[in-house]
Amino acid sequence: MKIEFREAVAADAEQLIEIYNSAFYKDFIRYGECPAYGRSLEEMQRSILEFPKFMILCDGAAVGCISCKAVESGIYEIGCLCVRPEFQGKGIGTAAVAFAKSHYEDWKKITLITPVDKEKNVRFYTEKCGFKIAATEKDGNVKVVRFVLER
Repeated sequence: MKIEFREAVAADAEQLIEIYNSAFYKDFIRYGECPAYGRSLEEMQRSILEFPKFMILCDGAAVGCISCKAVESGIYEIGCLCVRPEFQGKGIGTAAVAFAKSHYEDWKKITLITPVDKEKNVRFYTEKCGFKIAATEKDGNVKVVRFVLER
């Protein structure tokens, strides 16, 4: 299994919508809302320009995405890390976090949020990726955990 990353471009918008929708459908059903689910083509194209995204390729096929943006010098926020459900549990998400850490060489701190009740995600970020839980907060109607990884 060969995992690669490439910067997403506007032409990837439809494929990214499919990836996001497959990865976040259960969240949309569970919470009744999910900002990553159900985006229009125009919304995704705008998001690609505003929030750098990298396609995650597994043996040449697009299976996920990681999106990071600089919050300030040396501080980055992972806005989205998603992998199609049929490819989850294969080390792709862990490789994506490692990619972000190597791509943003000046990072001092990386943050992200995920719903507090998604125990599998909480374990993934803390046990596999080394993040610490910094706080809990509300994102719409959903209680989320804010994770921080510091050098």
